[in-house]
Amino acid sequence: MATADVQAPVEPAAALPDYVTDPDAVLKDQAHWRYGRAPDYSKTRKVFAETKTMSHEANSLPQLVENLVKNWEVEASFKPTLSDWRTVDHANYSFAINGSEPQNAEHMLKQGTYNAIIAPNEYYSPEYSDFASSHKTFKRMMPTFAWEVLEVYSGPPTVSFRWRHWGVMKNDYVGFNNKGEKVTAKAHGGAIDIQGVTVATVNDKLQLQSVRTWFDPMDMFRQIAPDGVVKKDAVDKSLSPGDALDSDMKAEIDQKPRPKETSTATPAIPDGHPSVNAQKLMKDAGCPFAGTSPKEAVTPYPPAAVDEAAKASGKADKLSHPNLPLRPSMMEVLKSGEQEGVGQDPYITPAPDSSS
Repeated sequence: MATADVQAPVEPAAALPDYVTDPDAVLKDQAHWRYGRAPDYSKTRKVFAETKTMSHEANSLPQLVENLVKNWEVEASFKPTLSDWRTVDHANYSFAINGSEPQNAEHMLKQGTYNAIIAPNEYYSPEYSDFASSHKTFKRMMPTFAWEVLEVYSGPPTVSFRWRHWGVMKNDYVGFNNKGEKVTAKAHGGAIDIQGVTVATVNDKLQLQSVRTWFDPMDMFRQIAPDGVVKKDAVDKSLSPGDALDSDMKAEIDQKPRPKETSTATPAIPDGHPSVNAQKLMKDAGCPFAGTSPKEAVTPYPPAAVDEAAKASGKADKLSHPNLPLRPSMMEVLKSGEQEGVGQDPYITPAPDSSS
């Protein structure tokens, strides 16, 4: 297990809000929970502790960022009432993936976290999926999907960091693609490991405001179907997406995507939200990918090691952060886990037995 270089605490822990010092802070809230009570993250936290690659010092900047994002994810997934969210600046919050049009929190609540971050592609499409079917698709396939901060490149108010999301493909992937076809990829029992970069602004309470994330969603699907072998079926268009996932009935599909949910009452970005210049945001954050060589790249925090021999030979033309292979013991831990909320989610029933 790798150990990260860490920075001294920015300020005394007592002065910090609980959602940056405790990854489970919002789970203790008296709130309107999606399934009647707070989800159980104990298995996810156990898997994270036993298979993470970084160990951050308590109250260091990387750990504060990690805790903030984990609490935000809990609220985005399981608090259907926006007023219950404590991790965001409600008046100034917006979220965007890969330079897409920024959206407000209400958009994510309606579409679901998976549909909000994945663009239509040959494996999955939010246009043919809804909240229920998206949870079936991903939570069945990958019982545990842990998340950690790898490096933090700049501190508040503009925080830029690199992260890792990982798990094991325990069950078949079944979802709808950009043509409305049901796509099935057989489970291979191997690891799925993706990384990305986020640049976020926070207020004086360390609540999220502008959140901009960049990652390659196709990297996940390439790992789901490494040989590109999938089964595609037309489905009965009279069924809801959630029911269609479990149905063996096949019929002509409706080639028209489901209309995106829009709201005339709530704009895409809250009133009063400052305009966001993505290029300036990246510049202010000191994005580590601004240069093409170690000399040009802004020094990340913690520093990334550069192989001096490769650098001297000219082979190190950019900073590289290869994924670390998971030990067999880590794989066993991941396979035994269960993604948070599965036991409480009425949408997540066991997948049908396909062997009969």
